[in-house]
Amino acid sequence: MAFTLQIGQAAPDFRLPATDGNLYQLSDFLEELLVIFFTCNHCPYVIGSDEVTRKTVEKYAPKGVRFIGINSNSKNTYEEDSFTNMVKRMVEFKFPWLYLYDEKQDIAMKYGALRTPHFYVFDRKRKLVYTGRAVDSPRDASKITTNDLENALDEHLAGKEISLKVTNPIGCNVKWDGMDKHWMPADACDLI
Repeated sequence: MAFTLQIGQAAPDFRLPATDGNLYQLSDFLEELLVIFFTCNHCPYVIGSDEVTRKTVEKYAPKGVRFIGINSNSKNTYEEDSFTNMVKRMVEFKFPWLYLYDEKQDIAMKYGALRTPHFYVFDRKRKLVYTGRAVDSPRDASKITTNDLENALDEHLAGKEISLKVTNPIGCNVKWDGMDKHWMPADACDLI
């Protein structure tokens, strides 16, 4: 079985705390499309593309798309990725998405999160319709030539088949607790 969720598979459930002080689970979200993305506080690929992600959220939220960021990085690897620092970052930048904390890393493992950022798009039935990167240059937004996430959202919302369903996420690997900061599970590999 592949490490990362495959197209057509159901979104794994979760129950995680958010920086807004509430607990959330999958059934709390009723929107047409749900975008779950694994992210963090310290990664230069996340920092480099956060404003691009903000614009995407602002563009698609009115169209019935909900965005949820999940930080699964070990605070023992990078203290910047602690829940306290997640709250501070959301206060400072006022990002327009929910930001959940997967301290035990169970959800990252269930989804097969490879990198930060790594995006998953689920349809109304919560089946995976797209996974991978948002843009082709997340570290340096000035070099972006394509936004695969927006292309997938546009096609799905138009009732079309998504033409490119899987891309490789570009970013730092998830920081697994107790492991070297560059470690990835043995069965984790590129998606294409």
